[in-house]
Amino acid sequence: MSGGIPVRCPLCRREHLYAPHVYPCSCGTPVSPPLQRGAQPLPITHVTWEDDWVTVRCESCGRCDQWPQPELGCDCGAVLRIPVKPASSGPAPGHAPLPLHIPLPPTAPAPRPAFHPVTIRTARDAVQAAALYLRWLGYKDIRRAEQRAASGVGLIAPGLRAQVEPTTRSMSLRDIECVWLAALNDSSVPVCFSLAGYTDDARARADSLALPLFVLDLTGTPQPVNSPADELISTGA
Repeated sequence: MSGGIPVRCPLCRREHLYAPHVYPCSCGTPVSPPLQRGAQPLPITHVTWEDDWVTVRCESCGRCDQWPQPELGCDCGAVLRIPVKPASSGPAPGHAPLPLHIPLPPTAPAPRPAFHPVTIRTARDAVQAAALYLRWLGYKDIRRAEQRAASGVGLIAPGLRAQVEPTTRSMSLRDIECVWLAALNDSSVPVCFSLAGYTDDARARADSLALPLFVLDLTGTPQPVNSPADELISTGA
């Protein structure tokens, strides 16, 4: 696990001490992106979905996963991307390669480690929190939807279409119906995440469509709003 490292803003020269977030590997081991000590942080001037994620290797089991790119907000207003060491391949030192899949007994529930949230400070954090939660539920290859929604941010994965409203606007009845229709067209599961919640008619419509609704609190932990959301948590992807 990487500790904190000193980071100097290249724009205002302020000094910071940065420690990366810790995330749970599928094997249960906490992992964090290995920071490059002494490497120059880069101010972010253009954001792409691909640049938001880095490959991190678990030193316990050797598994490689995608986690949010470490970033630091400076007091001068700059957002800095913290360089990360490239992930190595192959089994962890001293460990034999693990099989790709170990079947569980039919009566054993699928193990799921505790969810580790990311504190929400910006709209971008809200989208990342939703993506991490969907991955925790079992969805893979989560990415932004190519077609932009009228509001909010769309996320898609095989068998999934999610809508994230990272602003102070409550999601409306129209928002719910648009997500449901888009998922119906893709034969996907629709899910909604909102910082400000949902209007009463939106919640009623979601219940009638069995569409899971979550509210994002500022700790980055999605809270289920209706029974379809509770069911999704219990069953996963």
